[in-house]
Order: sequence, then C-alpha cells, then structure tokens
Amino acid sequence: MSLPTVNDYSFLEKIGTGSYAIVYKAVKKTTPREVIAIKCVDKSTLSKSAIDNLVTEINLLKILKHEHIVEMKDFFWDEGNIYIAMEYCDGGDLSNFIKKKHKLPENVCRKFLQQLALALKYLRENSVCHMDLKPQNLLLMKRPKLTLKVGDFGFAQYLAPSEQKFTIRGSPLYMAPEILLRHKYDCRVDLWSVGVIMYECLFGKAPYSSNSFQELAEKIKDMRPIELPKSSYISPACKNLLLSLLKHNPSERITFEDFFAHEFLDLKHAPIQENFHHAVALVQKAVQSDAQKNTKEAIHLYSEALRYFIPLLINEVDLQRKEALRSRVNEYIKRAEQLKNVCLNYDRSEERGVMQKEDERAPSLQRMNTLDRSTSFSFTELFALSKSTTGMSGALEIGEAAEQYLAEGNYALALEKFQSSLGVLVPLLGKEPPGRRRDLLHKQVQLWMKAAESTKELLVTKDIDPQAANETHEQCVLQ
Repeated sequence: MSLPTVNDYSFLEKIGTGSYAIVYKAVKKTTPREVIAIKCVDKSTLSKSAIDNLVTEINLLKILKHEHIVEMKDFFWDEGNIYIAMEYCDGGDLSNFIKKKHKLPENVCRKFLQQLALALKYLRENSVCHMDLKPQNLLLMKRPKLTLKVGDFGFAQYLAPSEQKFTIRGSPLYMAPEILLRHKYDCRVDLWSVGVIMYECLFGKAPYSSNSFQELAEKIKDMRPIELPKSSYISPACKNLLLSLLKHNPSERITFEDFFAHEFLDLKHAPIQENFHHAVALVQKAVQSDAQKNTKEAIHLYSEALRYFIPLLINEVDLQRKEALRSRVNEYIKRAEQLKNVCLNYDRSEERGVMQKEDERAPSLQRMNTLDRSTSFSFTELFALSKSTTGMSGALEIGEAAEQYLAEGNYALALEKFQSSLGVLVPLLGKEPPGRRRDLLHKQVQLWMKAAESTKELLVTKDIDPQAANETHEQCVLQ
C-alpha cells in the first residue's frame, strides 16, 4: 500500500487505523525535522455526523493546550483527504501498555490516573466532555519521561455541568450505563469511563468484559455488581475511588470535585510547577518558624513542604536539577527529624512532671494497671475508662506502641500501628455518647491522626532511591 504524499511532510509508516481515519508517522520536511503523527481522513467516507465530529475535534484542539492532552500542530486538506498533524507519542497507547504488562501495579495506575485527572480537570474548566475515554485513546510519551496524554476528541463536545444530552457517543465497553440505556446523561459519563480504565489497569480486563454487545448490554441493564478478582489486593483508598467511579446511577457516582480531591490521586501534591512554588513558600515559612524557636510549627511546615517536593523530585528528568533538588530535600528531612527529636524529648520531660504532680494528689492512680509512666494523665484516665468497651483498650495500646516506634524513627511500623489503632477508635468515637470519656477519646484520636499524617510525610521521604538518577526514564516515573 502506497503512503500519502503532501508537500510539507514525508510519510514514514502507518501506525493506526480508526473508523474513518488512518494515522501515519511522518516527519516535517523543514528544519528542524520534527517527527509527528498525521491523521488522514478520506472525505468520501464521511457522513454528516462524521463531518460534524471532525469539525468539533479540530475546533477543540485549536484551543486545548495542556501537558496531558495531545497537541494539534496543524491541519490542512486536499481534494481527497483532510489531514490533522498531531504531536507524535512514541510510547503507543495505554491499551497496548496494559497488554504488555498484563496488569499494572497500584502505584503505576495512580501515576497514570493522576495525569488523566489533571487533563480532565483542565477539560472541565473549559466545559468540555471527552465522551470517548478508553485506553486506546490515552497515548504515552516515553521521552523525556513516561507521560500519558488524552487524544482523539472526535466525540468530544461542550457540555456545561448541568447540561444533559441524549445522543449515543463513545465505545460500548467504556460507555456509561445512562448512555447505553438511552437515558439522559451529563458530563459525569467521563467518570464512569475513568472507572473502567482504572479497573482495566489494575486487573488487566474491563469489569464487564463480554463476547458481544448484547451480553454487555444485558450486564449493564441488570446493574450487575462490580466484582473485584478474588486473588487481587488493592489498598482501601484505591478500592474506594474505583467503586465510587463505577456507580450505575450517575447521581450516586463520585462528583468531579470529589474525584479531583480524592486521597488516592493526591492531586494536591502533583508534580506541577505551581506546586513547586507552593513548596518553596512552605519551606521559607518553616525556616522562619525554626529561627523563632516555634518548633512544632516548623516541623509541620517542613513536613508539608516535603509532601510537595518528593513527587517533584521523582518526576524530575534533568539530572543536574534532580541532584540539586535531592540535596535540598535531604536537608529538609534531616532538619525535620532533628526538630522532631527535640520536640519528643521536651514532651516526655513535661509529661513526667505532670505525672509526678498528679501522683502526689492521687496516689491511688499508682495502683492502676496503666501504660508506661511517660504517658499523659489524660491517656491514663482514658485507658482506665476504656475497659468497659470491647476493643478500645487494645486499640489504645497499639496507638501507644506507634508513638514508641515513631520516637525510635521506625516510621513504617509507626504508621501501620497508628492506622490500625485509629481504624478501631474512629468508629468507636462515632458511637460514643457525650461525656468525659468521649472528650478524652476525641482528644486522643485527633492527636494520633495528626501524628499519623506527620509520620506519613516523613515516611515518604525514605522511599527516595539515591540511585534514581541512573535509572531509565520509564523506571524513574514508575518507582
């Protein structure tokens, strides 16, 4: 088969085929010789709806400029064809990536979903609904780092948050139930598609994999529950987001606002330029608090800054900038840990003084089966009051063990124990009637929730691989 011929481009090979277009790899003849992808559309095969879709796609791509959206470089036409010149994505598409890997680790899935969410956030800000999100339309760039980009806006349209449509658009396997069942729908259809993509990334297949359209339609119509493979394990946050996206009823589906704010994605700390400036501002405040001897505030600010810096460090591809940033991050980690130790030693001294005074006033407390003498009086009282409720005293003991691991610098075990303790105490707090025990329990839960968050912030810094600069670009992104 001969390749098309146009004045400004040399066609190299066919790299894809769609319903009414063929995509070629090409190179621009002018200097510099840029490699691009050209979608070639045969005019004679276009129906009126296909022409409308093509015009919409071109008009949208003229204005949509985002790091995670495939960029249109040019468009032109001749007697037989319409050509759309796009940036060339050298990593293929997400569908082939999943097939090659069979299924993706949760951290890789998070990375791709975070990038997809950033693109969707930009689309929603411009009132655009993609309408055909699927792995085949999510393209990958290998260089300078593995990056996901949303492509193929042939079915996209402007859709305000409250606006509804009836027209069937998209690919059946990734199509929201309300479209498939010919109900009214709105922009939330994109969120269902994201859920199907997420499921396929995690488990290597779609939740409603079927042998025919009729079989798929029946599963959707019957609202069959989404089942996770029995042999698989995903974190609670990952599972929560997945099942929140795959709600058949759009009114029960997670909203875009909650999707962008979900803890699994953590868009708040995404490696973008805006967050670099935010991290720098936090560090400046931390240094100021440190100089003013406001130790606890300085610890909090250093730790919060590190939550922004770590993703930026992992994502950095320039080796010189990466090493400079790594050096700064290590300094902040070291200082945060020094302040943490100072703070812990001070708190322990203060608590011992409080315990001594309390024991002088209430000697009978010495006979209680209490925890270590370094714990506060309020904790001792709470522990004594916890004996009447199943599981509470055990959870308090686990929480105290977490504090000890934290003081020893064993952040991984400390976080595990904090989470285990809070997993019992938080539901108990929700059922606790008003009174002294509830006040004490609320205070302890708040204290440990803050400690768990600080532990998580310090723990993530331990995951930085000092040899990352020598790894491949793909490994850098996927660590």
